[in-house]
Amino acid sequence: MTSQSPILQISDVSLVFGGVRALSDVSFSVQPGELFSIIGPNGAGKTSMLNCVSGRYTPTMGTVSFKGQDVTGLKPNDRAELGIGRTFQNLALFGHMNVLDNIMVGRHHLLKNNFLNGPLYWLGGAQKEELEHRRFCEDVIDFLEISHIRKATAGTLSYGLRKRVELARAVALRPDLILLDEPMAGMNLEEKEDMARFIIDLNEEWGMTVVMIEHDMGVVMDISNRVMVLDFGRKIAEGLPDEVMANKHVKKAYLGEEDDETDEDEQVA
Repeated sequence: MTSQSPILQISDVSLVFGGVRALSDVSFSVQPGELFSIIGPNGAGKTSMLNCVSGRYTPTMGTVSFKGQDVTGLKPNDRAELGIGRTFQNLALFGHMNVLDNIMVGRHHLLKNNFLNGPLYWLGGAQKEELEHRRFCEDVIDFLEISHIRKATAGTLSYGLRKRVELARAVALRPDLILLDEPMAGMNLEEKEDMARFIIDLNEEWGMTVVMIEHDMGVVMDISNRVMVLDFGRKIAEGLPDEVMANKHVKKAYLGEEDDETDEDEQVA
């Protein structure tokens, strides 16, 4: 990676719900063009961190900066307009709408129409703009290889295809930073391989910076540039995939290995 300014800077972020501390003084940065993964046991605070980045949660303490701008107090829609897109651990599609319309929803932040210029706008460039947005959505559909279901009702699709449609909707915003919350959860091996390929292509060919939560350690270690590990809301490791895998604290917290007191007794998985 080059020594340019981070696209995402998390500084001393803590998040408290009542008496429960979901995140404690977490700091990290993501460089433009990185594929950065966050891993950790269930309840480690991974989704809470993504929610702090996307704006669903406001940190109790600390700051979130995107492209050099402090966005800690901005709402999700405002962050989306700046170029942050995301998918969710639990599918958030409109089940009664078809695939194309679900993906078109991802473009609504880019529409120029509002209640003041609406009538004039519709007499002018509305149709042209809608065609441009629809054309881009069709490009996303082709890229994610879901042309055969473009008119299908989202709620009737298999789980793996619905996950792909949700990714398409996030990509439709054409974000600079895309947050992926367990994009491969519940998928079979073939579906995971396809999803991993799409994520790599989004990163390398479409130029999107990716921050991903994923439980499949094989996928994480294969496609990530760097990995951060959370445990009980605290960062316990960060670095290259091989470095993280070799970290004794990670082995204990995430992989369930014994954290022996002497190096002689440590075993590599």
